[in-house]
Amino acid sequence: MAEKTKPRFEIVGDGSGLEKSEMYFPEELVLASRNRGMPLEGLRYDVTPTGMHYLLVHFDIPYVDAKKWRLRIGGLVSRPLAVSLKDIMKRPRQKLIVTMECAGNGRALMNPRPVSQPWLDGAVGTAEWTGTSLKSLLDKARLSKTTEEILFTGLDRGVQGEELQYYQRSVTIAEAMHEDVLLAYGMNGRPLEPQHGYPLRLIVPGWYGMASVKWLERIEAIDHHFDGYQMEKSYRYAQSADDPGEPVNLIRVRSLMVPPGIPDFMTRARLVQAGRVRLAGRAWAGRYAVGRVEVSTDGGVTWRDARLSKKGPRYAWRAWAFDWDAQPGRHTLLVRARDSDGNSQPVEQPWNYQGMGNNTAQRVEIIVENKL
Repeated sequence: MAEKTKPRFEIVGDGSGLEKSEMYFPEELVLASRNRGMPLEGLRYDVTPTGMHYLLVHFDIPYVDAKKWRLRIGGLVSRPLAVSLKDIMKRPRQKLIVTMECAGNGRALMNPRPVSQPWLDGAVGTAEWTGTSLKSLLDKARLSKTTEEILFTGLDRGVQGEELQYYQRSVTIAEAMHEDVLLAYGMNGRPLEPQHGYPLRLIVPGWYGMASVKWLERIEAIDHHFDGYQMEKSYRYAQSADDPGEPVNLIRVRSLMVPPGIPDFMTRARLVQAGRVRLAGRAWAGRYAVGRVEVSTDGGVTWRDARLSKKGPRYAWRAWAFDWDAQPGRHTLLVRARDSDGNSQPVEQPWNYQGMGNNTAQRVEIIVENKL
C-alpha cells in the first residue's frame, strides 16, 4: 500500500522522445477526472457560477447528516462548544466575495513537471460566500492566553505521503482573528454543495485554497505550531525532496485572459479573424490590490497597458480589457499583472519541487485568419 501511494514528483525520460511535460501517469488522469478547473470562459463572470468554480478534493467527499453534525470547538479554551448548523446560521451573517486559487494552479505547465494533480490555468474561481465570523465563535469559546495557533480538522480522510490522516491545517491567532475569516455555509446564494464543503467550511480570504478547510468538524486552540502533513510536507516552496522550503500562504499576483476567438477541438489552439479584437480577462493579487495589467502581442518583446475596471470587492479579481489590431499569421499573446506592493508576474517561472504558486505570465497561441 505504501509503495502505491508514494508520490512521484519527478519525471524521468523513457526514451520515447516526448517532452517531459507531455507525459502523464494514469494516477494523474484519475485525479484530473475527480478535480476540475474553471473553463477560462468563466473569466467573463464577476462571480463564477458554482458549477464552473474550480474544485479540489484531496480524499473523498464525505456524506454528512447536517441534523446530527456538530462543530466542536475545544483545546485551550475555557468554554468548549458543540454547535449545530442551525445555531451557526442564527449568528450574525456576513457575505464576502472572494477569488480563490489552488496553490498548485499551473503545475502542469512547469518543466520538468512535478507529478500530482495536473492543473493548467483553471484552478481558480470567485464566489460569494455566506457565513459567520470565526472570531466571534472563538471569542465565545474564550481562548487561553497560551494559545499560539488554531487547528482546523475536516471530515475527509485518506492516505498521502504514506500517512493516514484527516485533512488538517492551522493558522496563527492573528490570522484566525482576522475580521474577514469566515465559517461559511453558503455559496453564491445557496447552501454549500457537498463537493464544496457542506455543511460548513472555512474561508481564509487572500490565501491559496488549501487554507480554507472543507467539511469542518473540529476547531482546536493549541499552544504550539502544528506540524501535520498538510503544513510541513505539502504546500511548500521546496527545491528537492529533502528541502523543507518555505510555507505556501498568500496568493501571488496573477492574470488570465478569456480565450479569444474560437478553439480547435483537440488542440484548443485559438482561431481569430483579422481586424480589431477585444482581449479581456481578470487579474487578482490575494491580500493586495491589482495595480497594473500589461499585454504583449509579439511574444513578450513589447508590452502595453490594459484598461482596468473600477476597483470592486477587496478580495475579488479585477477585470481588464485591451484592443488588438490582429494581423494574419501566428501570434503569441502574453498577459501579466503587478500588485500594489510592487510584485509582478515573471515571464519565466522559477521551478519548485511541488509545483506551487506558478504565476508565470500566461501565453496564448493565436492563429489569425482573414475570414473565419
